[in-house]
Amino acid sequence: MGAVNTRKIIDMKGKEPIVMVTAYDYPTAKIVSEAGVDIILVGDSLGNVVLGYDSTIPVSMEEMLMHIKAVRRGAPDAFIVGDMPFLSYEVSIEKAVENAGLMLKAGANAIKLEGGEEYAETIRHIIRAGIPVMGHLGFTPQSVNLLGGHRVQGKTNESKEKLLRDAKALEKAGCFAIVLELVVENVAKEITESVNVPTIGIGAGRFCDGQVLVFHDIVGLSQINLKFVKRYANTYEIMLDAIKKYREEVKSKLFPEEKHTFE
Repeated sequence: MGAVNTRKIIDMKGKEPIVMVTAYDYPTAKIVSEAGVDIILVGDSLGNVVLGYDSTIPVSMEEMLMHIKAVRRGAPDAFIVGDMPFLSYEVSIEKAVENAGLMLKAGANAIKLEGGEEYAETIRHIIRAGIPVMGHLGFTPQSVNLLGGHRVQGKTNESKEKLLRDAKALEKAGCFAIVLELVVENVAKEITESVNVPTIGIGAGRFCDGQVLVFHDIVGLSQINLKFVKRYANTYEIMLDAIKKYREEVKSKLFPEEKHTFE
């Protein structure tokens, strides 16, 4: 499944910034892969940006597996990380290992799960089964109801100390990388310097070992303005304009033309 592996990703820490982008289907995976990113994340964010849910919580294992398969077909040589959806790993260690294994069978190279030291034992068992694990700290979307919304983490000493403890616990458990989401920049920097595995930031400032953004945010399909996102194109407007032109040409009988017909 390609030359990139967890060892190569770990070795990039402090040497070369890691680029991770989400993809959810064949065409987005093909684009992201051709762009040469280091990691493709099939995120449970597909619930928001592809399936139209109001959070990631409704996303099922079946939906994740279907999208992982599609992404693998679009990016046959990429290093793909699959997101473990809500309740796919919290219920029991056995269920967590089983679901993580299903993700690998679907085409992922590794899995990502949210949470800190409370999931260290689960992570150890998943890794023991031969499945690489990426951690996820800070704002964890599946815990949005506990966190009281999309709140930046690490603002208090208590929050900062917990993040540091959790990061070290994830490293000790065997995670090959840790996503830091919506974390105060100086705290993300301290975490990055305190662990020997790469940190990948999203809304966590300039000092993480890598960055991840949602495909639809990068290309302007989502049309959502977030402080930590940089939009590199506005494909929503381009696509909308194309469909409007098509509609107008059909209505005015300009399409199809003779060149579009068969003898």
